Amino acid sequence: MTFALSDVTVLDFGQIFQGSYATVLMAKAGANVIKIEPPGGEPLRKRTPPGAKTTMSFAMLNANKRAITLNLKTPRGRELLFDMVKRADVVLENFGPGAMDRLGVGWEVLHALNPRLIYASGTGYGLSGPSRDNLAMDLTVQAASGIMSVTGFEDGPPVRAGVTVADFMGGTHLYAGILTALYERDRSGQGRLVEIAMQEAVYYTLAGSLEQYNRTGKVPKRSGNDGNGAISPYGVYPVKDGFVAIHTGTEGHWHNILDAAGRADLKDEPRFLTMHDRAACAEDVNAIVAAWTSGLTKAEAVAQAQKFRIPLAPVRDVTEVMRDEHMHGRGALEWVDHPDLGHVVMPTTPLRLHGLDVATMAPSPRVGQHNDEIYGGWMGLSAAQITALRDEGAI
Repeated sequence: MTFALSDVTVLDFGQIFQGSYATVLMAKAGANVIKIEPPGGEPLRKRTPPGAKTTMSFAMLNANKRAITLNLKTPRGRELLFDMVKRADVVLENFGPGAMDRLGVGWEVLHALNPRLIYASGTGYGLSGPSRDNLAMDLTVQAASGIMSVTGFEDGPPVRAGVTVADFMGGTHLYAGILTALYERDRSGQGRLVEIAMQEAVYYTLAGSLEQYNRTGKVPKRSGNDGNGAISPYGVYPVKDGFVAIHTGTEGHWHNILDAAGRADLKDEPRFLTMHDRAACAEDVNAIVAAWTSGLTKAEAVAQAQKFRIPLAPVRDVTEVMRDEHMHGRGALEWVDHPDLGHVVMPTTPLRLHGLDVATMAPSPRVGQHNDEIYGGWMGLSAAQITALRDEGAI
């Protein structure tokens, strides 16, 4: 099998979502990802409910990795990391700014040991600037970044996105930064410090809101599902068994809806001629669309959308999405027998490099599962030496 990153070794200090997502993308592309945790395991493991062995979140984000334990608070633990860094291409961490420096294993120290090393840091607000030391979680970054101010309905409080958008946007950008630095290293021969701030990673998602502000001079309000009053029809509409989402982008889409709804007589209606005209009377437009969709089921609405070329999708819950025939057909999702979770659906990778392989699913490891394999096989320590490391609390 041929993998894009088969010659890349990653020392992965990623925790929770952001860092771990960046490294699972690398693992699926064939990188040798060694997950390094303190002896008790990283924080995401501690979210495992009583009696369970792992969580779906941990299993998704740590597939195809090997796991070791390492205590960086001990001199011997730091020495072990130094030895590994000399053999590695990437070190990734998403601790708070300065955490690795305080342990004596930050960028400058590790770069001196291996000038070709890519050191990747993911934080909430960056390694510099007046907000760098603010504690950052997905919710607080959503608040500080402006996302929550435009999410929800006008008559209600700000609402977070229903998914951990800041963490995963941060992880995506961290992956991109690492790959960019690896590409540049091929020419310069030098490693780089790569850093990603979650707040900066999500800023581009405000493009529509910033456009509205620059156009009107008014701070955008929460607008629920109505598209900020700039597009119509746009939103969520009822069907017999739930809801569908519709986003028209052209005048042709509107005409196609009218054809599907049997209302071709409205194509020349002056109030509905352009997208801006329809936005001015969105309530009437939405009533026309809802009168059509409410007589259909989700499946019937999707069939109509395919026939008439309408940008429509059913609003599905997670159980529907995990069984999506399209994603399974493309190999983006697969059923696997996980040793801790049983027969479950797992994602492969959203990255497709045609002609290159994706690593076969290897279940997420348990704490320190590969200590002997890494410290013994990769680093050449004897069984007695590994036992001594455990006894002294270095691993």
